[in-house]
Amino acid sequence: MNHDEIVEDANHLPGWQKHRFLLMVGGSIVIALAMVAVALKLYATSGAAQLDLSRPGYEHVSEQVVKTEVFKGFPSTGVIDQQAFDDFQTMYSKRAEQATNINSFSGDVMSDAALAIDAPVAAPAE
Repeated sequence: MNHDEIVEDANHLPGWQKHRFLLMVGGSIVIALAMVAVALKLYATSGAAQLDLSRPGYEHVSEQVVKTEVFKGFPSTGVIDQQAFDDFQTMYSKRAEQATNINSFSGDVMSDAALAIDAPVAAPAE
């Protein structure tokens, strides 16, 4: 096929087929917007929005949060030896035990104790 035959074939296409790439891009944008709308609706109705202390209006509450335990993560650099494997296994086992001790089918899954937010608030130091 030469160039003239391709142009001739393109001229015989229906209107929507001439612009199918633009239709695909537009359709993708519409689908993406619909999925974002559903995600925001789920965020608002599931209660996750109430737990998000970074939202405007919650700055005074986030200042009152007291960290009870600082998680020391596994280092990204260093020697990989038996001690490193043992340290990782210890940290992993501790977190895995905390995650599996919660009964997923009980009503207490979203309780303060299960979320580890039940620590008493300390009085501010003056």
